[in-house]
Amino acid sequence: MLHFRGSPAELYQVSWLEVTGIVDETSPNKAYEVGFRLSFNPDAFGWGKYPIYILVKRGKQGKPASTKITMNPNHKGEFEISGKLDKSKEKSGDSSDEGSLYFGLYEVWSGKWKGGLKIHHAFIREL
Repeated sequence: MLHFRGSPAELYQVSWLEVTGIVDETSPNKAYEVGFRLSFNPDAFGWGKYPIYILVKRGKQGKPASTKITMNPNHKGEFEISGKLDKSKEKSGDSSDEGSLYFGLYEVWSGKWKGGLKIHHAFIREL
């Protein structure tokens, strides 16, 4: 599991949420869980009406696996959301970055203002 240490990133007021990352040296023969540890401030707003998505794929040209999540802004304390990427069913290609896992957390489609979300860390777990 990867864990980034430090203070959480806090979203005060945004209309576009896009958090992305890349992890190298993963195996196409293994499945992975990708997620984020989050919490809400007491005055959080704009969450729950529109879904957020976790996208994860192998290599830049890979087909993304998508997980749709509706969050409850009244949730107390820290919580995790996650998506999964299954083992590759295709034979390895020529991609030089097929061992890289690209992932992200997104809410870019509604255009609505939201705030009060804290992102404590992202994680990758081999399944």
